[in-house]
Amino acid sequence: MGAPGPMRVGLYVLRYGSDDPTRSTALKLVRKGLATRATLGELPRCCVLLTVFSDRVLSPQDRELVEKCGVAVVDSSWRRDMRVIERVSKSWKGPKRILPALVTGNPVNYGRISLLSSAEAIAAALYITGFVEEALRVLSQFKWGHTFLDLNRDLLESYRSASSAEEVLRIQTEFLKSRNVL
Repeated sequence: MGAPGPMRVGLYVLRYGSDDPTRSTALKLVRKGLATRATLGELPRCCVLLTVFSDRVLSPQDRELVEKCGVAVVDSSWRRDMRVIERVSKSWKGPKRILPALVTGNPVNYGRISLLSSAEAIAAALYITGFVEEALRVLSQFKWGHTFLDLNRDLLESYRSASSAEEVLRIQTEFLKSRNVL
């Protein structure tokens, strides 16, 4: 699934909270040399922070920003650290984006909508902004990476082909309706 060599996009991990570091998908990306562990102060000012605490959805129109400044995730537990994620998100003065709805492929939250692991979030952001090769490289680090791709390939392609953030939201709405979530 992915080729060796440096990533064309900067990937950053903001490690906070209480999840098990040995099971952290983000820290695995750091160990493999695909991402950099950083603090908020170390991020490029225009780095896109992926967070549920944003009112702007990630879209293909964010490609230049992602290419120039990278993508960051807050590596923390969905269950225990939502306040931490919110605090970090509110502290970031740069661009923030929420990912559109996707289905998790990781074994912890398999089949659930939008409870992505950090690696799934990074891969989705890369894919949606047109960095498909890099997304595949991220997913190739995990036994379940192909599962995430299999579950979301059509949806990711639709998001990647959208002409605007509004179109991404329309695609998401149709997907959620098809899953009886809306």
